[in-house]
Formats: sequence, structure tokens, C-alpha cells
Amino acid sequence: MVEMRVAGIALDAASRSPIVLLRDPSGRRQVPIWIDQAQAQNILAGLSDEAPLRPLSHDLMASLIDAGGLQLDRVVIHTIEDSTFRAVLKLSPAEPEHANLEAQADETQTAEAQTAEAAVQAPAGLEIDARPSDAIALALRTGSPIWMLEEVVADASIPVDAEADAEDQDNFRRFLDSTSPADLVRHLKQAHPEAEPPDTPAP
Repeated sequence: MVEMRVAGIALDAASRSPIVLLRDPSGRRQVPIWIDQAQAQNILAGLSDEAPLRPLSHDLMASLIDAGGLQLDRVVIHTIEDSTFRAVLKLSPAEPEHANLEAQADETQTAEAQTAEAAVQAPAGLEIDARPSDAIALALRTGSPIWMLEEVVADASIPVDAEADAEDQDNFRRFLDSTSPADLVRHLKQAHPEAEPPDTPAP
């Protein structure tokens, strides 16, 4: 698997649809995933250093994961099926903040016994199906790594053109600045009248 990072959001010049760009550690390959404006704004909010005034959907998801005693270990984009990227969230029980309190309360219990008991009581890790755009937005908020299978990178990646990427990202930000919420909703309804679009690779 290849650990990817979010290089930014670009705008498709033909369709005016946003694209999230995932780049490999070498900086030579990137995978474009076509998404919609709402998904792009969720990812941009995760990239921003400024916290929203009120929790957004993915902020709430991150809080619910934490409140449930879980942690997001990683996001894995593992395949492309029917021209759609597939991803999973890998969750596990969060490590307790004060793991040594029980040992201090019962000095006769050995460290080995504590480890065995914790292993028996701890729930197994969870794997949850997710759209890559949602998984990426959540990973950005939790500081979790984004992984992609090598074969997916090989099939969907394109060479990096840093200058073109910067221009595309500037175009997308200008598009957002000039689009009102009503225009955004109207655009989404016209482009996808029945359902939200799946996250797709390059056409």
C-alpha cells in the first residue's frame, strides 16, 4: 500500500466539477478523484487551520468516534469498481488516557495479567465502508493516514504537473467565491437529479 496525502482541490475545466488530488510520497504520481462541490468544501474545511464556528458533519463524525471510545487508525482506498473508488475506515478501541490507574489500585496484579485481561475485554477492530471523499474529510480532521493500494495508484494515477495543479486550485477557489449557496444547490440538482454522485476516477 502507498500512503497518500491530499495535495489540494482542483477544478475540471470541462465539467466544472471539483477534483480531490491525492499525491504519493515521491511527489511524482497523483490520483484525481472527481467529487461534487459539497464534498470538496468538506475536504477544504478539513485542510483549513481555522475551526468552524459550529461543528460540520465530519467534525461531528470525529466527535462521535471519540465519544464511542474508538480511534480512526487509517483510511484505505482499496479498489475501483464500476468506475467508482471504494474505501474503508479502519477503527480500533482508543487507548485509555490513564492506562496505569488499575495497576496502581491493585499492586498485586502483574503487568502480564493486565495485558491479557485488556486483550480479552477489548472489542475487535472495525472496518466501515465509506466514500473516499467522506473518508478523506474525516482523516483530515483526525490526523489519520490515507492509504491506497498500489494497484489502484498504478491504475488511476497521473504524472504530477505542479504548475497546472496550482492553477486548477486557484480556479476552483475563484469558482467557490463567485457561487452562492443557492447556485450551488441548483448546480448539484442539475448535475445529479436523483442521488449524490459516487467518487469517480478520471473519465
